[in-house]
Amino acid sequence: MTDDARSLDVVQRFNEAFGAGDVDAVMRLMTDDCVFESTSPPPGGERFVGQAAVGNFWRDFFAKTENAHFVAEELFAADDRVVCRWRFTWGSPPDEGYVRGVDVLRVRDGKVAEKLSYVKG
Repeated sequence: MTDDARSLDVVQRFNEAFGAGDVDAVMRLMTDDCVFESTSPPPGGERFVGQAAVGNFWRDFFAKTENAHFVAEELFAADDRVVCRWRFTWGSPPDEGYVRGVDVLRVRDGKVAEKLSYVKG
């Protein structure tokens, strides 16, 4: 398996866990020193470092987000880097919302080491 294929496999499994809202599975796929940069507050988002900080952010995020749904629309890799174009929806009609964005991820030793998120708008 190529480095690109290995990186894509890790991120696909990560995205499946994230799409299911399974924070424990997401965190098992992240390194101990993982980094996550969120999309808010604008313009630069907030940076979280380490298992505890990243896991706490996502637990809180999923607890506060009604009907969270993540779909990866496109993935491509270059060695240890993966770019994921995605769509995220929440809420229920008529108040359903959505945002489209891109993640730039780095994979190390079979786990996600870095997830930098960017949104349109």
